[in-house]
Amino acid sequence: MLHTQTTDQLLTLRLEGMASALEEQRRSASYQALSFEDRLAMLVEREIEERDNRRLTRLLKLSKLRNNAVIEDVDYASSRGLERSQVLSLAQSSWVQHHHSVAIVGPTGVGKTFLGCALANAAIRHGYSALYLRAPRMLDDLVIARADGRLAKLMSSWARTDVLLIDDFLIRSLSPDQAADTLEVIEDRTGRRSTIITSQLPVAHWHEAMGDETLADAILDRLSHNLHRIELKGDSMRTSDAPATQLD
Repeated sequence: MLHTQTTDQLLTLRLEGMASALEEQRRSASYQALSFEDRLAMLVEREIEERDNRRLTRLLKLSKLRNNAVIEDVDYASSRGLERSQVLSLAQSSWVQHHHSVAIVGPTGVGKTFLGCALANAAIRHGYSALYLRAPRMLDDLVIARADGRLAKLMSSWARTDVLLIDDFLIRSLSPDQAADTLEVIEDRTGRRSTIITSQLPVAHWHEAMGDETLADAILDRLSHNLHRIELKGDSMRTSDAPATQLD
């Protein structure tokens, strides 16, 4: 009876990991030879592990990443100009800690989105929050949010996200209003949070695609600060035997 009461109390305290581990210890005689301190340490370790797993699951769900890309699945065999050392270094996520950003550019089909999602996934596994946004839809969401009075709330939500992945950046040239909105998104993050940008356009062509020269100067000034560049090349992987998940 006391055993059941203890388990119920642990569940009441939302210590599900400890409750589960305690039941395992009761069912196995192998734990009986351990000291009280050792058994307690194992209960605490299980609770921490399960909390970390729940947090990881929650962050992955909230990130809305386009695919389940992970760094371990990145293909270095293709002649894409992808440096393993650079990718593995970025996978440690110190760039997120220091509020740097990453630009992944290259022609369609070379795996920009996959790599961006893999880096975002790595950041989540290091405890950071992330959010995937496709650039055209991001701009549409800002217009809608401005019309229905949610703009401040939406911008605040994005600004709090540790890693914002903006996919298909500048797939179309920006209007002055879109350039102004883009500047506000980037401004909120400069020196405070990190951004991953994927684009078919080389960085050298971004200024021209942003339309308004003054706004373009301001956006690029903020984006180019502490920017890690990955420039992919080669033919589309859609015509190769690469897994579909690794395509843009």
